[in-house]
Amino acid sequence: MNLKTLIKKIESKYPLNLAYDWDNVGLLVGDFNMDVKKVLVVLEANEKVIDEAIENNIDLIITHHPFIFKKINKINTSDLKGRLIHRLIKNDIGLYSMHTNFDIAFDGLNDYFMELMGFENCKILDVTNNEVLYKLAVYVPTTHVEKVKASLAKSGAGHIGNYSHCSFSTEGIGNFKPLDGANPFIGNRNELEVVEEIKIETIVPQRVLGGVISAMINVHPYEEVAYDLYKLENKGGSVGLGRVSKLKESKKLKDLCEDIKVKLDMKHIRIVGDLDSKINKVAAVTGSGADMVKKAQRSGADVIITGDIKYHDAQDALDIGMNVVDCGHFDTEDVFKDAMKRFLDTIDEIDVMKSEIDLNPFIII
Repeated sequence: MNLKTLIKKIESKYPLNLAYDWDNVGLLVGDFNMDVKKVLVVLEANEKVIDEAIENNIDLIITHHPFIFKKINKINTSDLKGRLIHRLIKNDIGLYSMHTNFDIAFDGLNDYFMELMGFENCKILDVTNNEVLYKLAVYVPTTHVEKVKASLAKSGAGHIGNYSHCSFSTEGIGNFKPLDGANPFIGNRNELEVVEEIKIETIVPQRVLGGVISAMINVHPYEEVAYDLYKLENKGGSVGLGRVSKLKESKKLKDLCEDIKVKLDMKHIRIVGDLDSKINKVAAVTGSGADMVKKAQRSGADVIITGDIKYHDAQDALDIGMNVVDCGHFDTEDVFKDAMKRFLDTIDEIDVMKSEIDLNPFIII
């Protein structure tokens, strides 16, 4: 598969514009026109991961943590990052990173984490944006209405809440005169044509707008497709960082932590709070979520599950009576491999491999 095509499929679900401004996501090393057959998914790329990629004839590495984050002034083999970039290019391996856009997006890392934990009916903890919506109206001859409708729905148009294939059709009369140089589907050059047409109206999220229009034009019989596009004031679906879920049954904080240890295959986790306190509602932020403790409490959560809690963060949480479960940055995000592989396995023409390199820098004894 062409890398540009693969990236288009990835970004239709996990758009780059969801990422925070300070982040660095997308294709960081590689050629958009390269051919991709084998993909390696991993939390981040270091020398061992690149060795693994070379040994397994990998064409593309997909990481969660950005491979290039800080400013680089030079690329040469005397510098660690420069040496890794040099090896990637020398071995024709591309590297694509998806960080906060994957954290924020629906069905991304935070949603996968909640699913893994068995937390249901999740809501967003910190809304960062609402998707921009467009109204698309296209004029179609009666012979091709169903074909165009099907194409619109398949490419992502017409989704409203839990409903798909949403559209509205109006009968009307189209008028046009093909001029010299035209190749009309209906009618003759320099003759006015009057045709029964259907106006199809549907709603399109901005992230799939280009793909929807391309798909529509590809199946539309007219040489020149007449369509209107309106930016709407309606708010689209919310996106944001972290998730909140109400448990089906309350449980003690200690028991909740034991469940987490099993599901993340951890021997130890750090806890702030009362182990005997009853937990009815949980919040979770994969990676570093210390700055979300108060927001989680305001959401009604009894505990926040996250990583990278510092001493003073823990003291502040105790002072406001908030429970915190610190699973560590690595263990809350290493599941990226599983989440990303599940998505990529739905795409034909590529083989996906999870990295077997242990990237956790900490040893607990």
